[in-house]
Amino acid sequence: MEITLPHQWKPRAYQKKAWDHLSKGGKRIILTWPRRSGKDEVMLNHVACAVHERVGNYWYCAPNYAQCRKAFFDAVNPHTGKKRIDMAFPNELREATNVQEMKITFKNGSTVQFVGSDAFDSLVGSTPAGIVFSEYALANPAAWAFMRPILLENNGWAAFVSTPRGKNHFYELFQFAETSDDWFSELLTSDDTNVFSDEQLQEELKEMVAANGEAYGDALWRQEYHCSWDASLPGAIYGEELAWMHKNERILEVAHEPEYPVHTAWDLGFSDETAIWFWQIIAGELRLIDYHESSMKSIEFYADLLKKYGIEKKYTYGTHWLPHDARPRTLASGGKSILQQLLAYEIGKCIIAPRLDIEEGIQATRATLKVCWIDEKRCAVGIEHLKQYRRSWDEEKKIFSSAPVHDQHSHGSDALRVLSLVWRREKAQASEMPFIDKLKASNVVSLSMGQLRENHLRRMASLRSE
Repeated sequence: MEITLPHQWKPRAYQKKAWDHLSKGGKRIILTWPRRSGKDEVMLNHVACAVHERVGNYWYCAPNYAQCRKAFFDAVNPHTGKKRIDMAFPNELREATNVQEMKITFKNGSTVQFVGSDAFDSLVGSTPAGIVFSEYALANPAAWAFMRPILLENNGWAAFVSTPRGKNHFYELFQFAETSDDWFSELLTSDDTNVFSDEQLQEELKEMVAANGEAYGDALWRQEYHCSWDASLPGAIYGEELAWMHKNERILEVAHEPEYPVHTAWDLGFSDETAIWFWQIIAGELRLIDYHESSMKSIEFYADLLKKYGIEKKYTYGTHWLPHDARPRTLASGGKSILQQLLAYEIGKCIIAPRLDIEEGIQATRATLKVCWIDEKRCAVGIEHLKQYRRSWDEEKKIFSSAPVHDQHSHGSDALRVLSLVWRREKAQASEMPFIDKLKASNVVSLSMGQLRENHLRRMASLRSE
């Protein structure tokens, strides 16, 4: 029997550019395509051709193992009633199919295995000749960092396909590919694919708004059908609040006012990120002016960082608010708590924030986002974490989980939760400043004419923005 590959499939008109790049031996490709555009059909058929062009091992990666089985290995094409893998990889070309490992061995010796990028380290020792990262925006970016040198050594290829999920690692890779001669990159919208009519798209918009609220529903629709990088994730905890902030221009340039104290709010980590928000209370307003995160750093590093910011950015610190896990003493630190260690570096007043359960803290954060201002540039990383902070979807119950997903976006969000619990205390104390301190704060004798002018212009710019 003669079988032609790709098997009973042809690329649609808008898929041809990407298909031509792959069929001509392109090594790197990244596709930002909308929902139902056939991203995975293109890649499954490319893998089917690749395994017969070069004998080797090939991986097809979904964000996790369960998605691999549901979306690819067991999935049935609703238009044909056949399994997706049977359409792309005809049984006549197979030597064996291992259902347990989701692995297909072909008669020429090549293999295709469906894996989760969340467990890429379990495949250590394998040397794939090609990898597809499906829905890469939701994948573990460490998988690509791990596999890149292996593919480089064996001249292998890699493909990344996804709809956007905010400006995360997929966005950064796409931006890089746009400037590289070695990559093929393409962003399409539903207007380019014409899979859905205008009437169908508008009906989808109405349903998404009805299910998620106007701001978040519209953002989600633009993400899924128009590949918007600015929309929030499905299940995003602060999606509606951030959409409201953008609409009302509360995420913009926020000036640091040197005559007011800078407070900080922390989430602590060692093997993962420690996150710090820097903020001020000015005229009763909460203004988030800076953000920092690092991982695998000592307490001394963060103490030095604060001192460095104090010198370079002219931050005069008020209170450093720490989470409850800064209180316990550990043997590894000589019987001292993180709070005690920070106090030893003389960085200013350090206080443990009140402890609330996660859901109460989330509600406090939502309320805080509706009344604060955030600097768009200095807090860009923190803002993106807030966009990506989400609840996972339970496929069996068809609901979002009650607990947030714990990932790289948790730390910045947890630090803001600490801030949300304490900022009103600082606001109350600022309004109760002793009379003599108020006189000192407004004393113009010690200021130069240039400083007076700078302060005046900064206040006027702030009033204009408001």
